[in-house]
This record gives sequence, structure tokens and C-alpha cells, in this order.
Amino acid sequence: MDSLGKIAVLGGGSWATAIAKILLEKNDSIWWYLRRDDRIEDFKRLKHNPAYLTSVLFDVNRIHFSSDINEVVEEADTLIFVTPSPYLKGHLRKLYTRLDNKFVVTAIKGIVPDENVICSDYFNQVYNVPEENLAVIGGPSHAEEVAMNRLTYLTIGCADQQKAEGFAQMLASDYVKTSTSNDVIGIEYASVLKNVFAIAAGICHGLKYGDNFQAVLMSNAAREMKSFLNTIYPIERNITNTVYMGDLLVTGYSHFSRNRVFGTMIGQGYSVKSAQLEMEMVAEGYYGCKCMKDIIHHVGVDMPIVDAVYNILYERTRPDKEIKKLCGVLS
Repeated sequence: MDSLGKIAVLGGGSWATAIAKILLEKNDSIWWYLRRDDRIEDFKRLKHNPAYLTSVLFDVNRIHFSSDINEVVEEADTLIFVTPSPYLKGHLRKLYTRLDNKFVVTAIKGIVPDENVICSDYFNQVYNVPEENLAVIGGPSHAEEVAMNRLTYLTIGCADQQKAEGFAQMLASDYVKTSTSNDVIGIEYASVLKNVFAIAAGICHGLKYGDNFQAVLMSNAAREMKSFLNTIYPIERNITNTVYMGDLLVTGYSHFSRNRVFGTMIGQGYSVKSAQLEMEMVAEGYYGCKCMKDIIHHVGVDMPIVDAVYNILYERTRPDKEIKKLCGVLS
């Protein structure tokens, strides 16, 4: 654990808050980058995140808050990025501090819009962070359940197995079980895809398709995920492992899933814009769907569920007609 040095969380949402909660159970203090100074002041006064997971109380004397991303990056050795993927580039544009000598962990279950690359690749290609200094956090892990100390299984992916194990040990507790993997690419793409599939599940729920069909949809989604991962990064992996299948299932079925909620609203007749405004939270799958559509076009993988979600969200086809058409190709 000492090798991880000073640890920082970058992001102020629910998952960032849950990760900070876990970290402070094993660390005397952490750095925490929040974009807004007023949010930091409210946090210090209330002793909880004023906007997310408000039931989780913090000893704010153990947190070094800062709205200056450069100060946080300069001070910390391990950086855990938990910003929504559409905002990652905006935060990093303010950065002039080197990242290539840091241990960078991405807990972002999304893809960098306009770049069509997973976050670890973005840090590697743009900020020269070596692969052995890049890690990802994956697995079925709703922040709301972490806040309630409900049993959660996390997988840490990293090319350097020793670093993966060290970070996993730091996160482990009586309610957080951890494992490691070297499948960084597979874990990240699975995290993107499960959000798109969860939107599909929500759309079908909004259209009043039942549990029988939801099971068929998730089964086919798992098959699409496996086909894509084996094409984009063909290594030996078990798609039924929790970091793939578990995350897919919880995101597709749970009422805590913002992507499922977003999809449900679309299925009920909301426009994309009105659903986004009412949610006031980022549904990563909306952005991930467009990126994945471009990627699967280039790699030539048949993914009818992704196609259907894309057509509904971006081509504005009617959800009932698109899902009826999808039903004809699922098995």
C-alpha cells in the first residue's frame, strides 16, 4: 500500500463519493479534486457531499479538497479519475502537470466522445502514461449500495499485476471483495457496452415488455459483448465473470441504474433532451452508443442491440418500431 503513495480522487459524483468512502477506510487522508469552490465549502460545512450520496458522512479534516486540478495532480502519486466521460477532456485541458510518472486509475465507465477511445488508451496516447501505470476499476458496483455497505465485488485491471494486487488490497474490506485481471481493454469496453445494453433494457421496460423478454435481451447482449471483445482484443477471457456479466446484469436490471432509467423514459415517450434534463445526471450509455456505433462499423461486428439503441437515440426512429424489428433478430 505504501507504493501507492498519496491518493487522489478526481470527480464529485456518486461513484467518486463511494470510492472516497472506501479509500478513507484504509488511508489516513486523501486528496479530492472538485471543480466548484462552492461545492467544496458546502461539503466542509455539511460533512457530506451536498449533491450525491448525502447519507455518507466524512471526516473532512482527513480530506485535502481543491478545485485546482494541477495542485491535486502535483501532490498525489495515485490518481483515480471518476469524472463522467463527456467531461474528461474538459478537466484535462486545464492540466499542465505531467501524468506519465503517476499511477492513473480510471473508474470511468464510459468512452471519450469525439475520440472514440477508452479512457486508458486516451491517457496512454495523449498523456504518455505507460501501460504498466494504468489501471481500471470494473465490476457490478452501484455507488448507492456501496454507501449502504452492501456487498460489492470489484475487479482491478492492470498490465502490472503487482500494482493491481496492491490497489485491490487497499480497496478490500468486509463489504468490498476484490480481484485482479490483466484485461484492461476488455474491462473498459465491457463497461461501455453494458451501459448501452442497459438503455435498451430500459427502453423495453418503458414499452412494457416483460421479464421474459428482458432475459432474452440480456442473453443476446452478453453474446454481442463477447463477440465484440473477442474481435477487438482476442485473449482468453470468461464472459461470465462478474466484471463482464455481473456488471451487465446489474446495470440492465437495477433501479439504481441511470442508464436503465434513461432508457425507460425514452420508451415511455420522452425525447432524449427532455429525459436528460429531468434526470440531471449523465447517462454514459448515450455517449457510449454513438462511439460504439462508429467503432463496430470499423471492426465489422454484428451488434443489432447497439444498432437499435443508436437508431432510437440518434436517428429518432420510434422506439416501438425499432424494438419490434429487433425482436425479429434476437434468439
